[in-house]
Parts: sequence; C-alpha cells; structure tokens
Amino acid sequence: MSDSREQEDIGKVITELEGKCAEFPESVVAHHQLGMVYRQVGRVDDAIRELKRSLEIDPLAVENLINLGAIYFDRGEWDLAQQANEEALKVDSATAQAHANLGLIYQHRGDVEKAIASYTEATNLDPELVTAWINLTSAFIVAGENEKALEAARKGIAVDETFPMAQNNLAVALYYMHNYEEAKAHSDKATELGYTVDPRFVEALSNELG
Repeated sequence: MSDSREQEDIGKVITELEGKCAEFPESVVAHHQLGMVYRQVGRVDDAIRELKRSLEIDPLAVENLINLGAIYFDRGEWDLAQQANEEALKVDSATAQAHANLGLIYQHRGDVEKAIASYTEATNLDPELVTAWINLTSAFIVAGENEKALEAARKGIAVDETFPMAQNNLAVALYYMHNYEEAKAHSDKATELGYTVDPRFVEALSNELG
C-alpha cells in the first residue's frame, strides 16, 4: 500500500470516528479509538484530549489509563505517566502492563531496585509479557546481577524468540557471563530480525572473540 493511500485510509478512519464521537458523545470506546488513531498519526494533543474524555466518561477504564500513560511517557512527562499507571493499578492491581510501565519509568529515573520490583511483579502476573522480561534483563544488568539477567533474558526468548530486542538483550546478558560465542549468535539473530545492535557492543564482542 502506498503512503498516500494509507494516509487517505487513516483520514477516513479519523473522519468516521469523529462522526461517532459527535453522534455518541458518551461512548468510551469511540473516544478511546479516536485517541489511539490520533496518536498513530502524531496528533498527540488531540490523542490526549480524547483519552481524557473517555476517562471522564469511565474513570475505571484501565486500558485507556495505560494508553494515556504511554503517550505521556513518550513525551517525557514521567510524573503524568506514572500517575496514569498508578490509577490503572488502583482499578485493577493485577494489571501486568501497568506494573511493567512503572518499571520503565523507575528505570529511566535511575531507581533500579523499584524497576526490578515492578518488572518482576509484571512477569509474575503475566509470564507471557515479553517486554517485561526484556526490560527486567536490562535492569538486572544495570544492577550487576548478571546471572539473574541471563535467566530473565532466556525466559523472554522462550516467550517469543522472534522478538528482536529479546534476542539483543539475551546477547548482552550472555556477554556479561563471558559466553561470547552464544552472544554473537543471538546478536546476529537480532540483526536478522531488524534490530539495530549497538555498534559498541558489536565491537566489544568482536574483540573478545578475537
């Protein structure tokens, strides 16, 4: 599909959803869907407005809170992102994605212990949440807990071996455990899957392999 055709199709979707919101102003689903499409096309302020509107109608809409938090996170507004995910957990404390998102916020703020705790809770609640395993691997590496990092990385691969970043993080965890040959294999796999492996890591790995 050409870019112009895709833009035309998305424009039609936006027009249809805007019509639904006008016709059914109390529809949580319509406002949420419109907000997500706005986000997709880069209309971030409009996306936030629609998600907030959906939450005015239903303050207990967990998915909407999580998506609002994701937009705030992308904008670097970590306080608002944290608030949205914490609100989601007040509604449902077993929401794995909200715990994982909080872990990412804590990690960006340099609080590795809280990040590890949040990622671990996310994986306990949803062992199939591959991004939580990936980020838990990174947090363990930062904390210098290399064996735990490798364990988390292998669990991430077990969930989805086609996830490029999972392959990359396993390569990094293996590197820190001095298993350079296997690290190279997974680094190459990450590249094959379309991940841009850090050139500094590639160089370091190459130096170890001679």
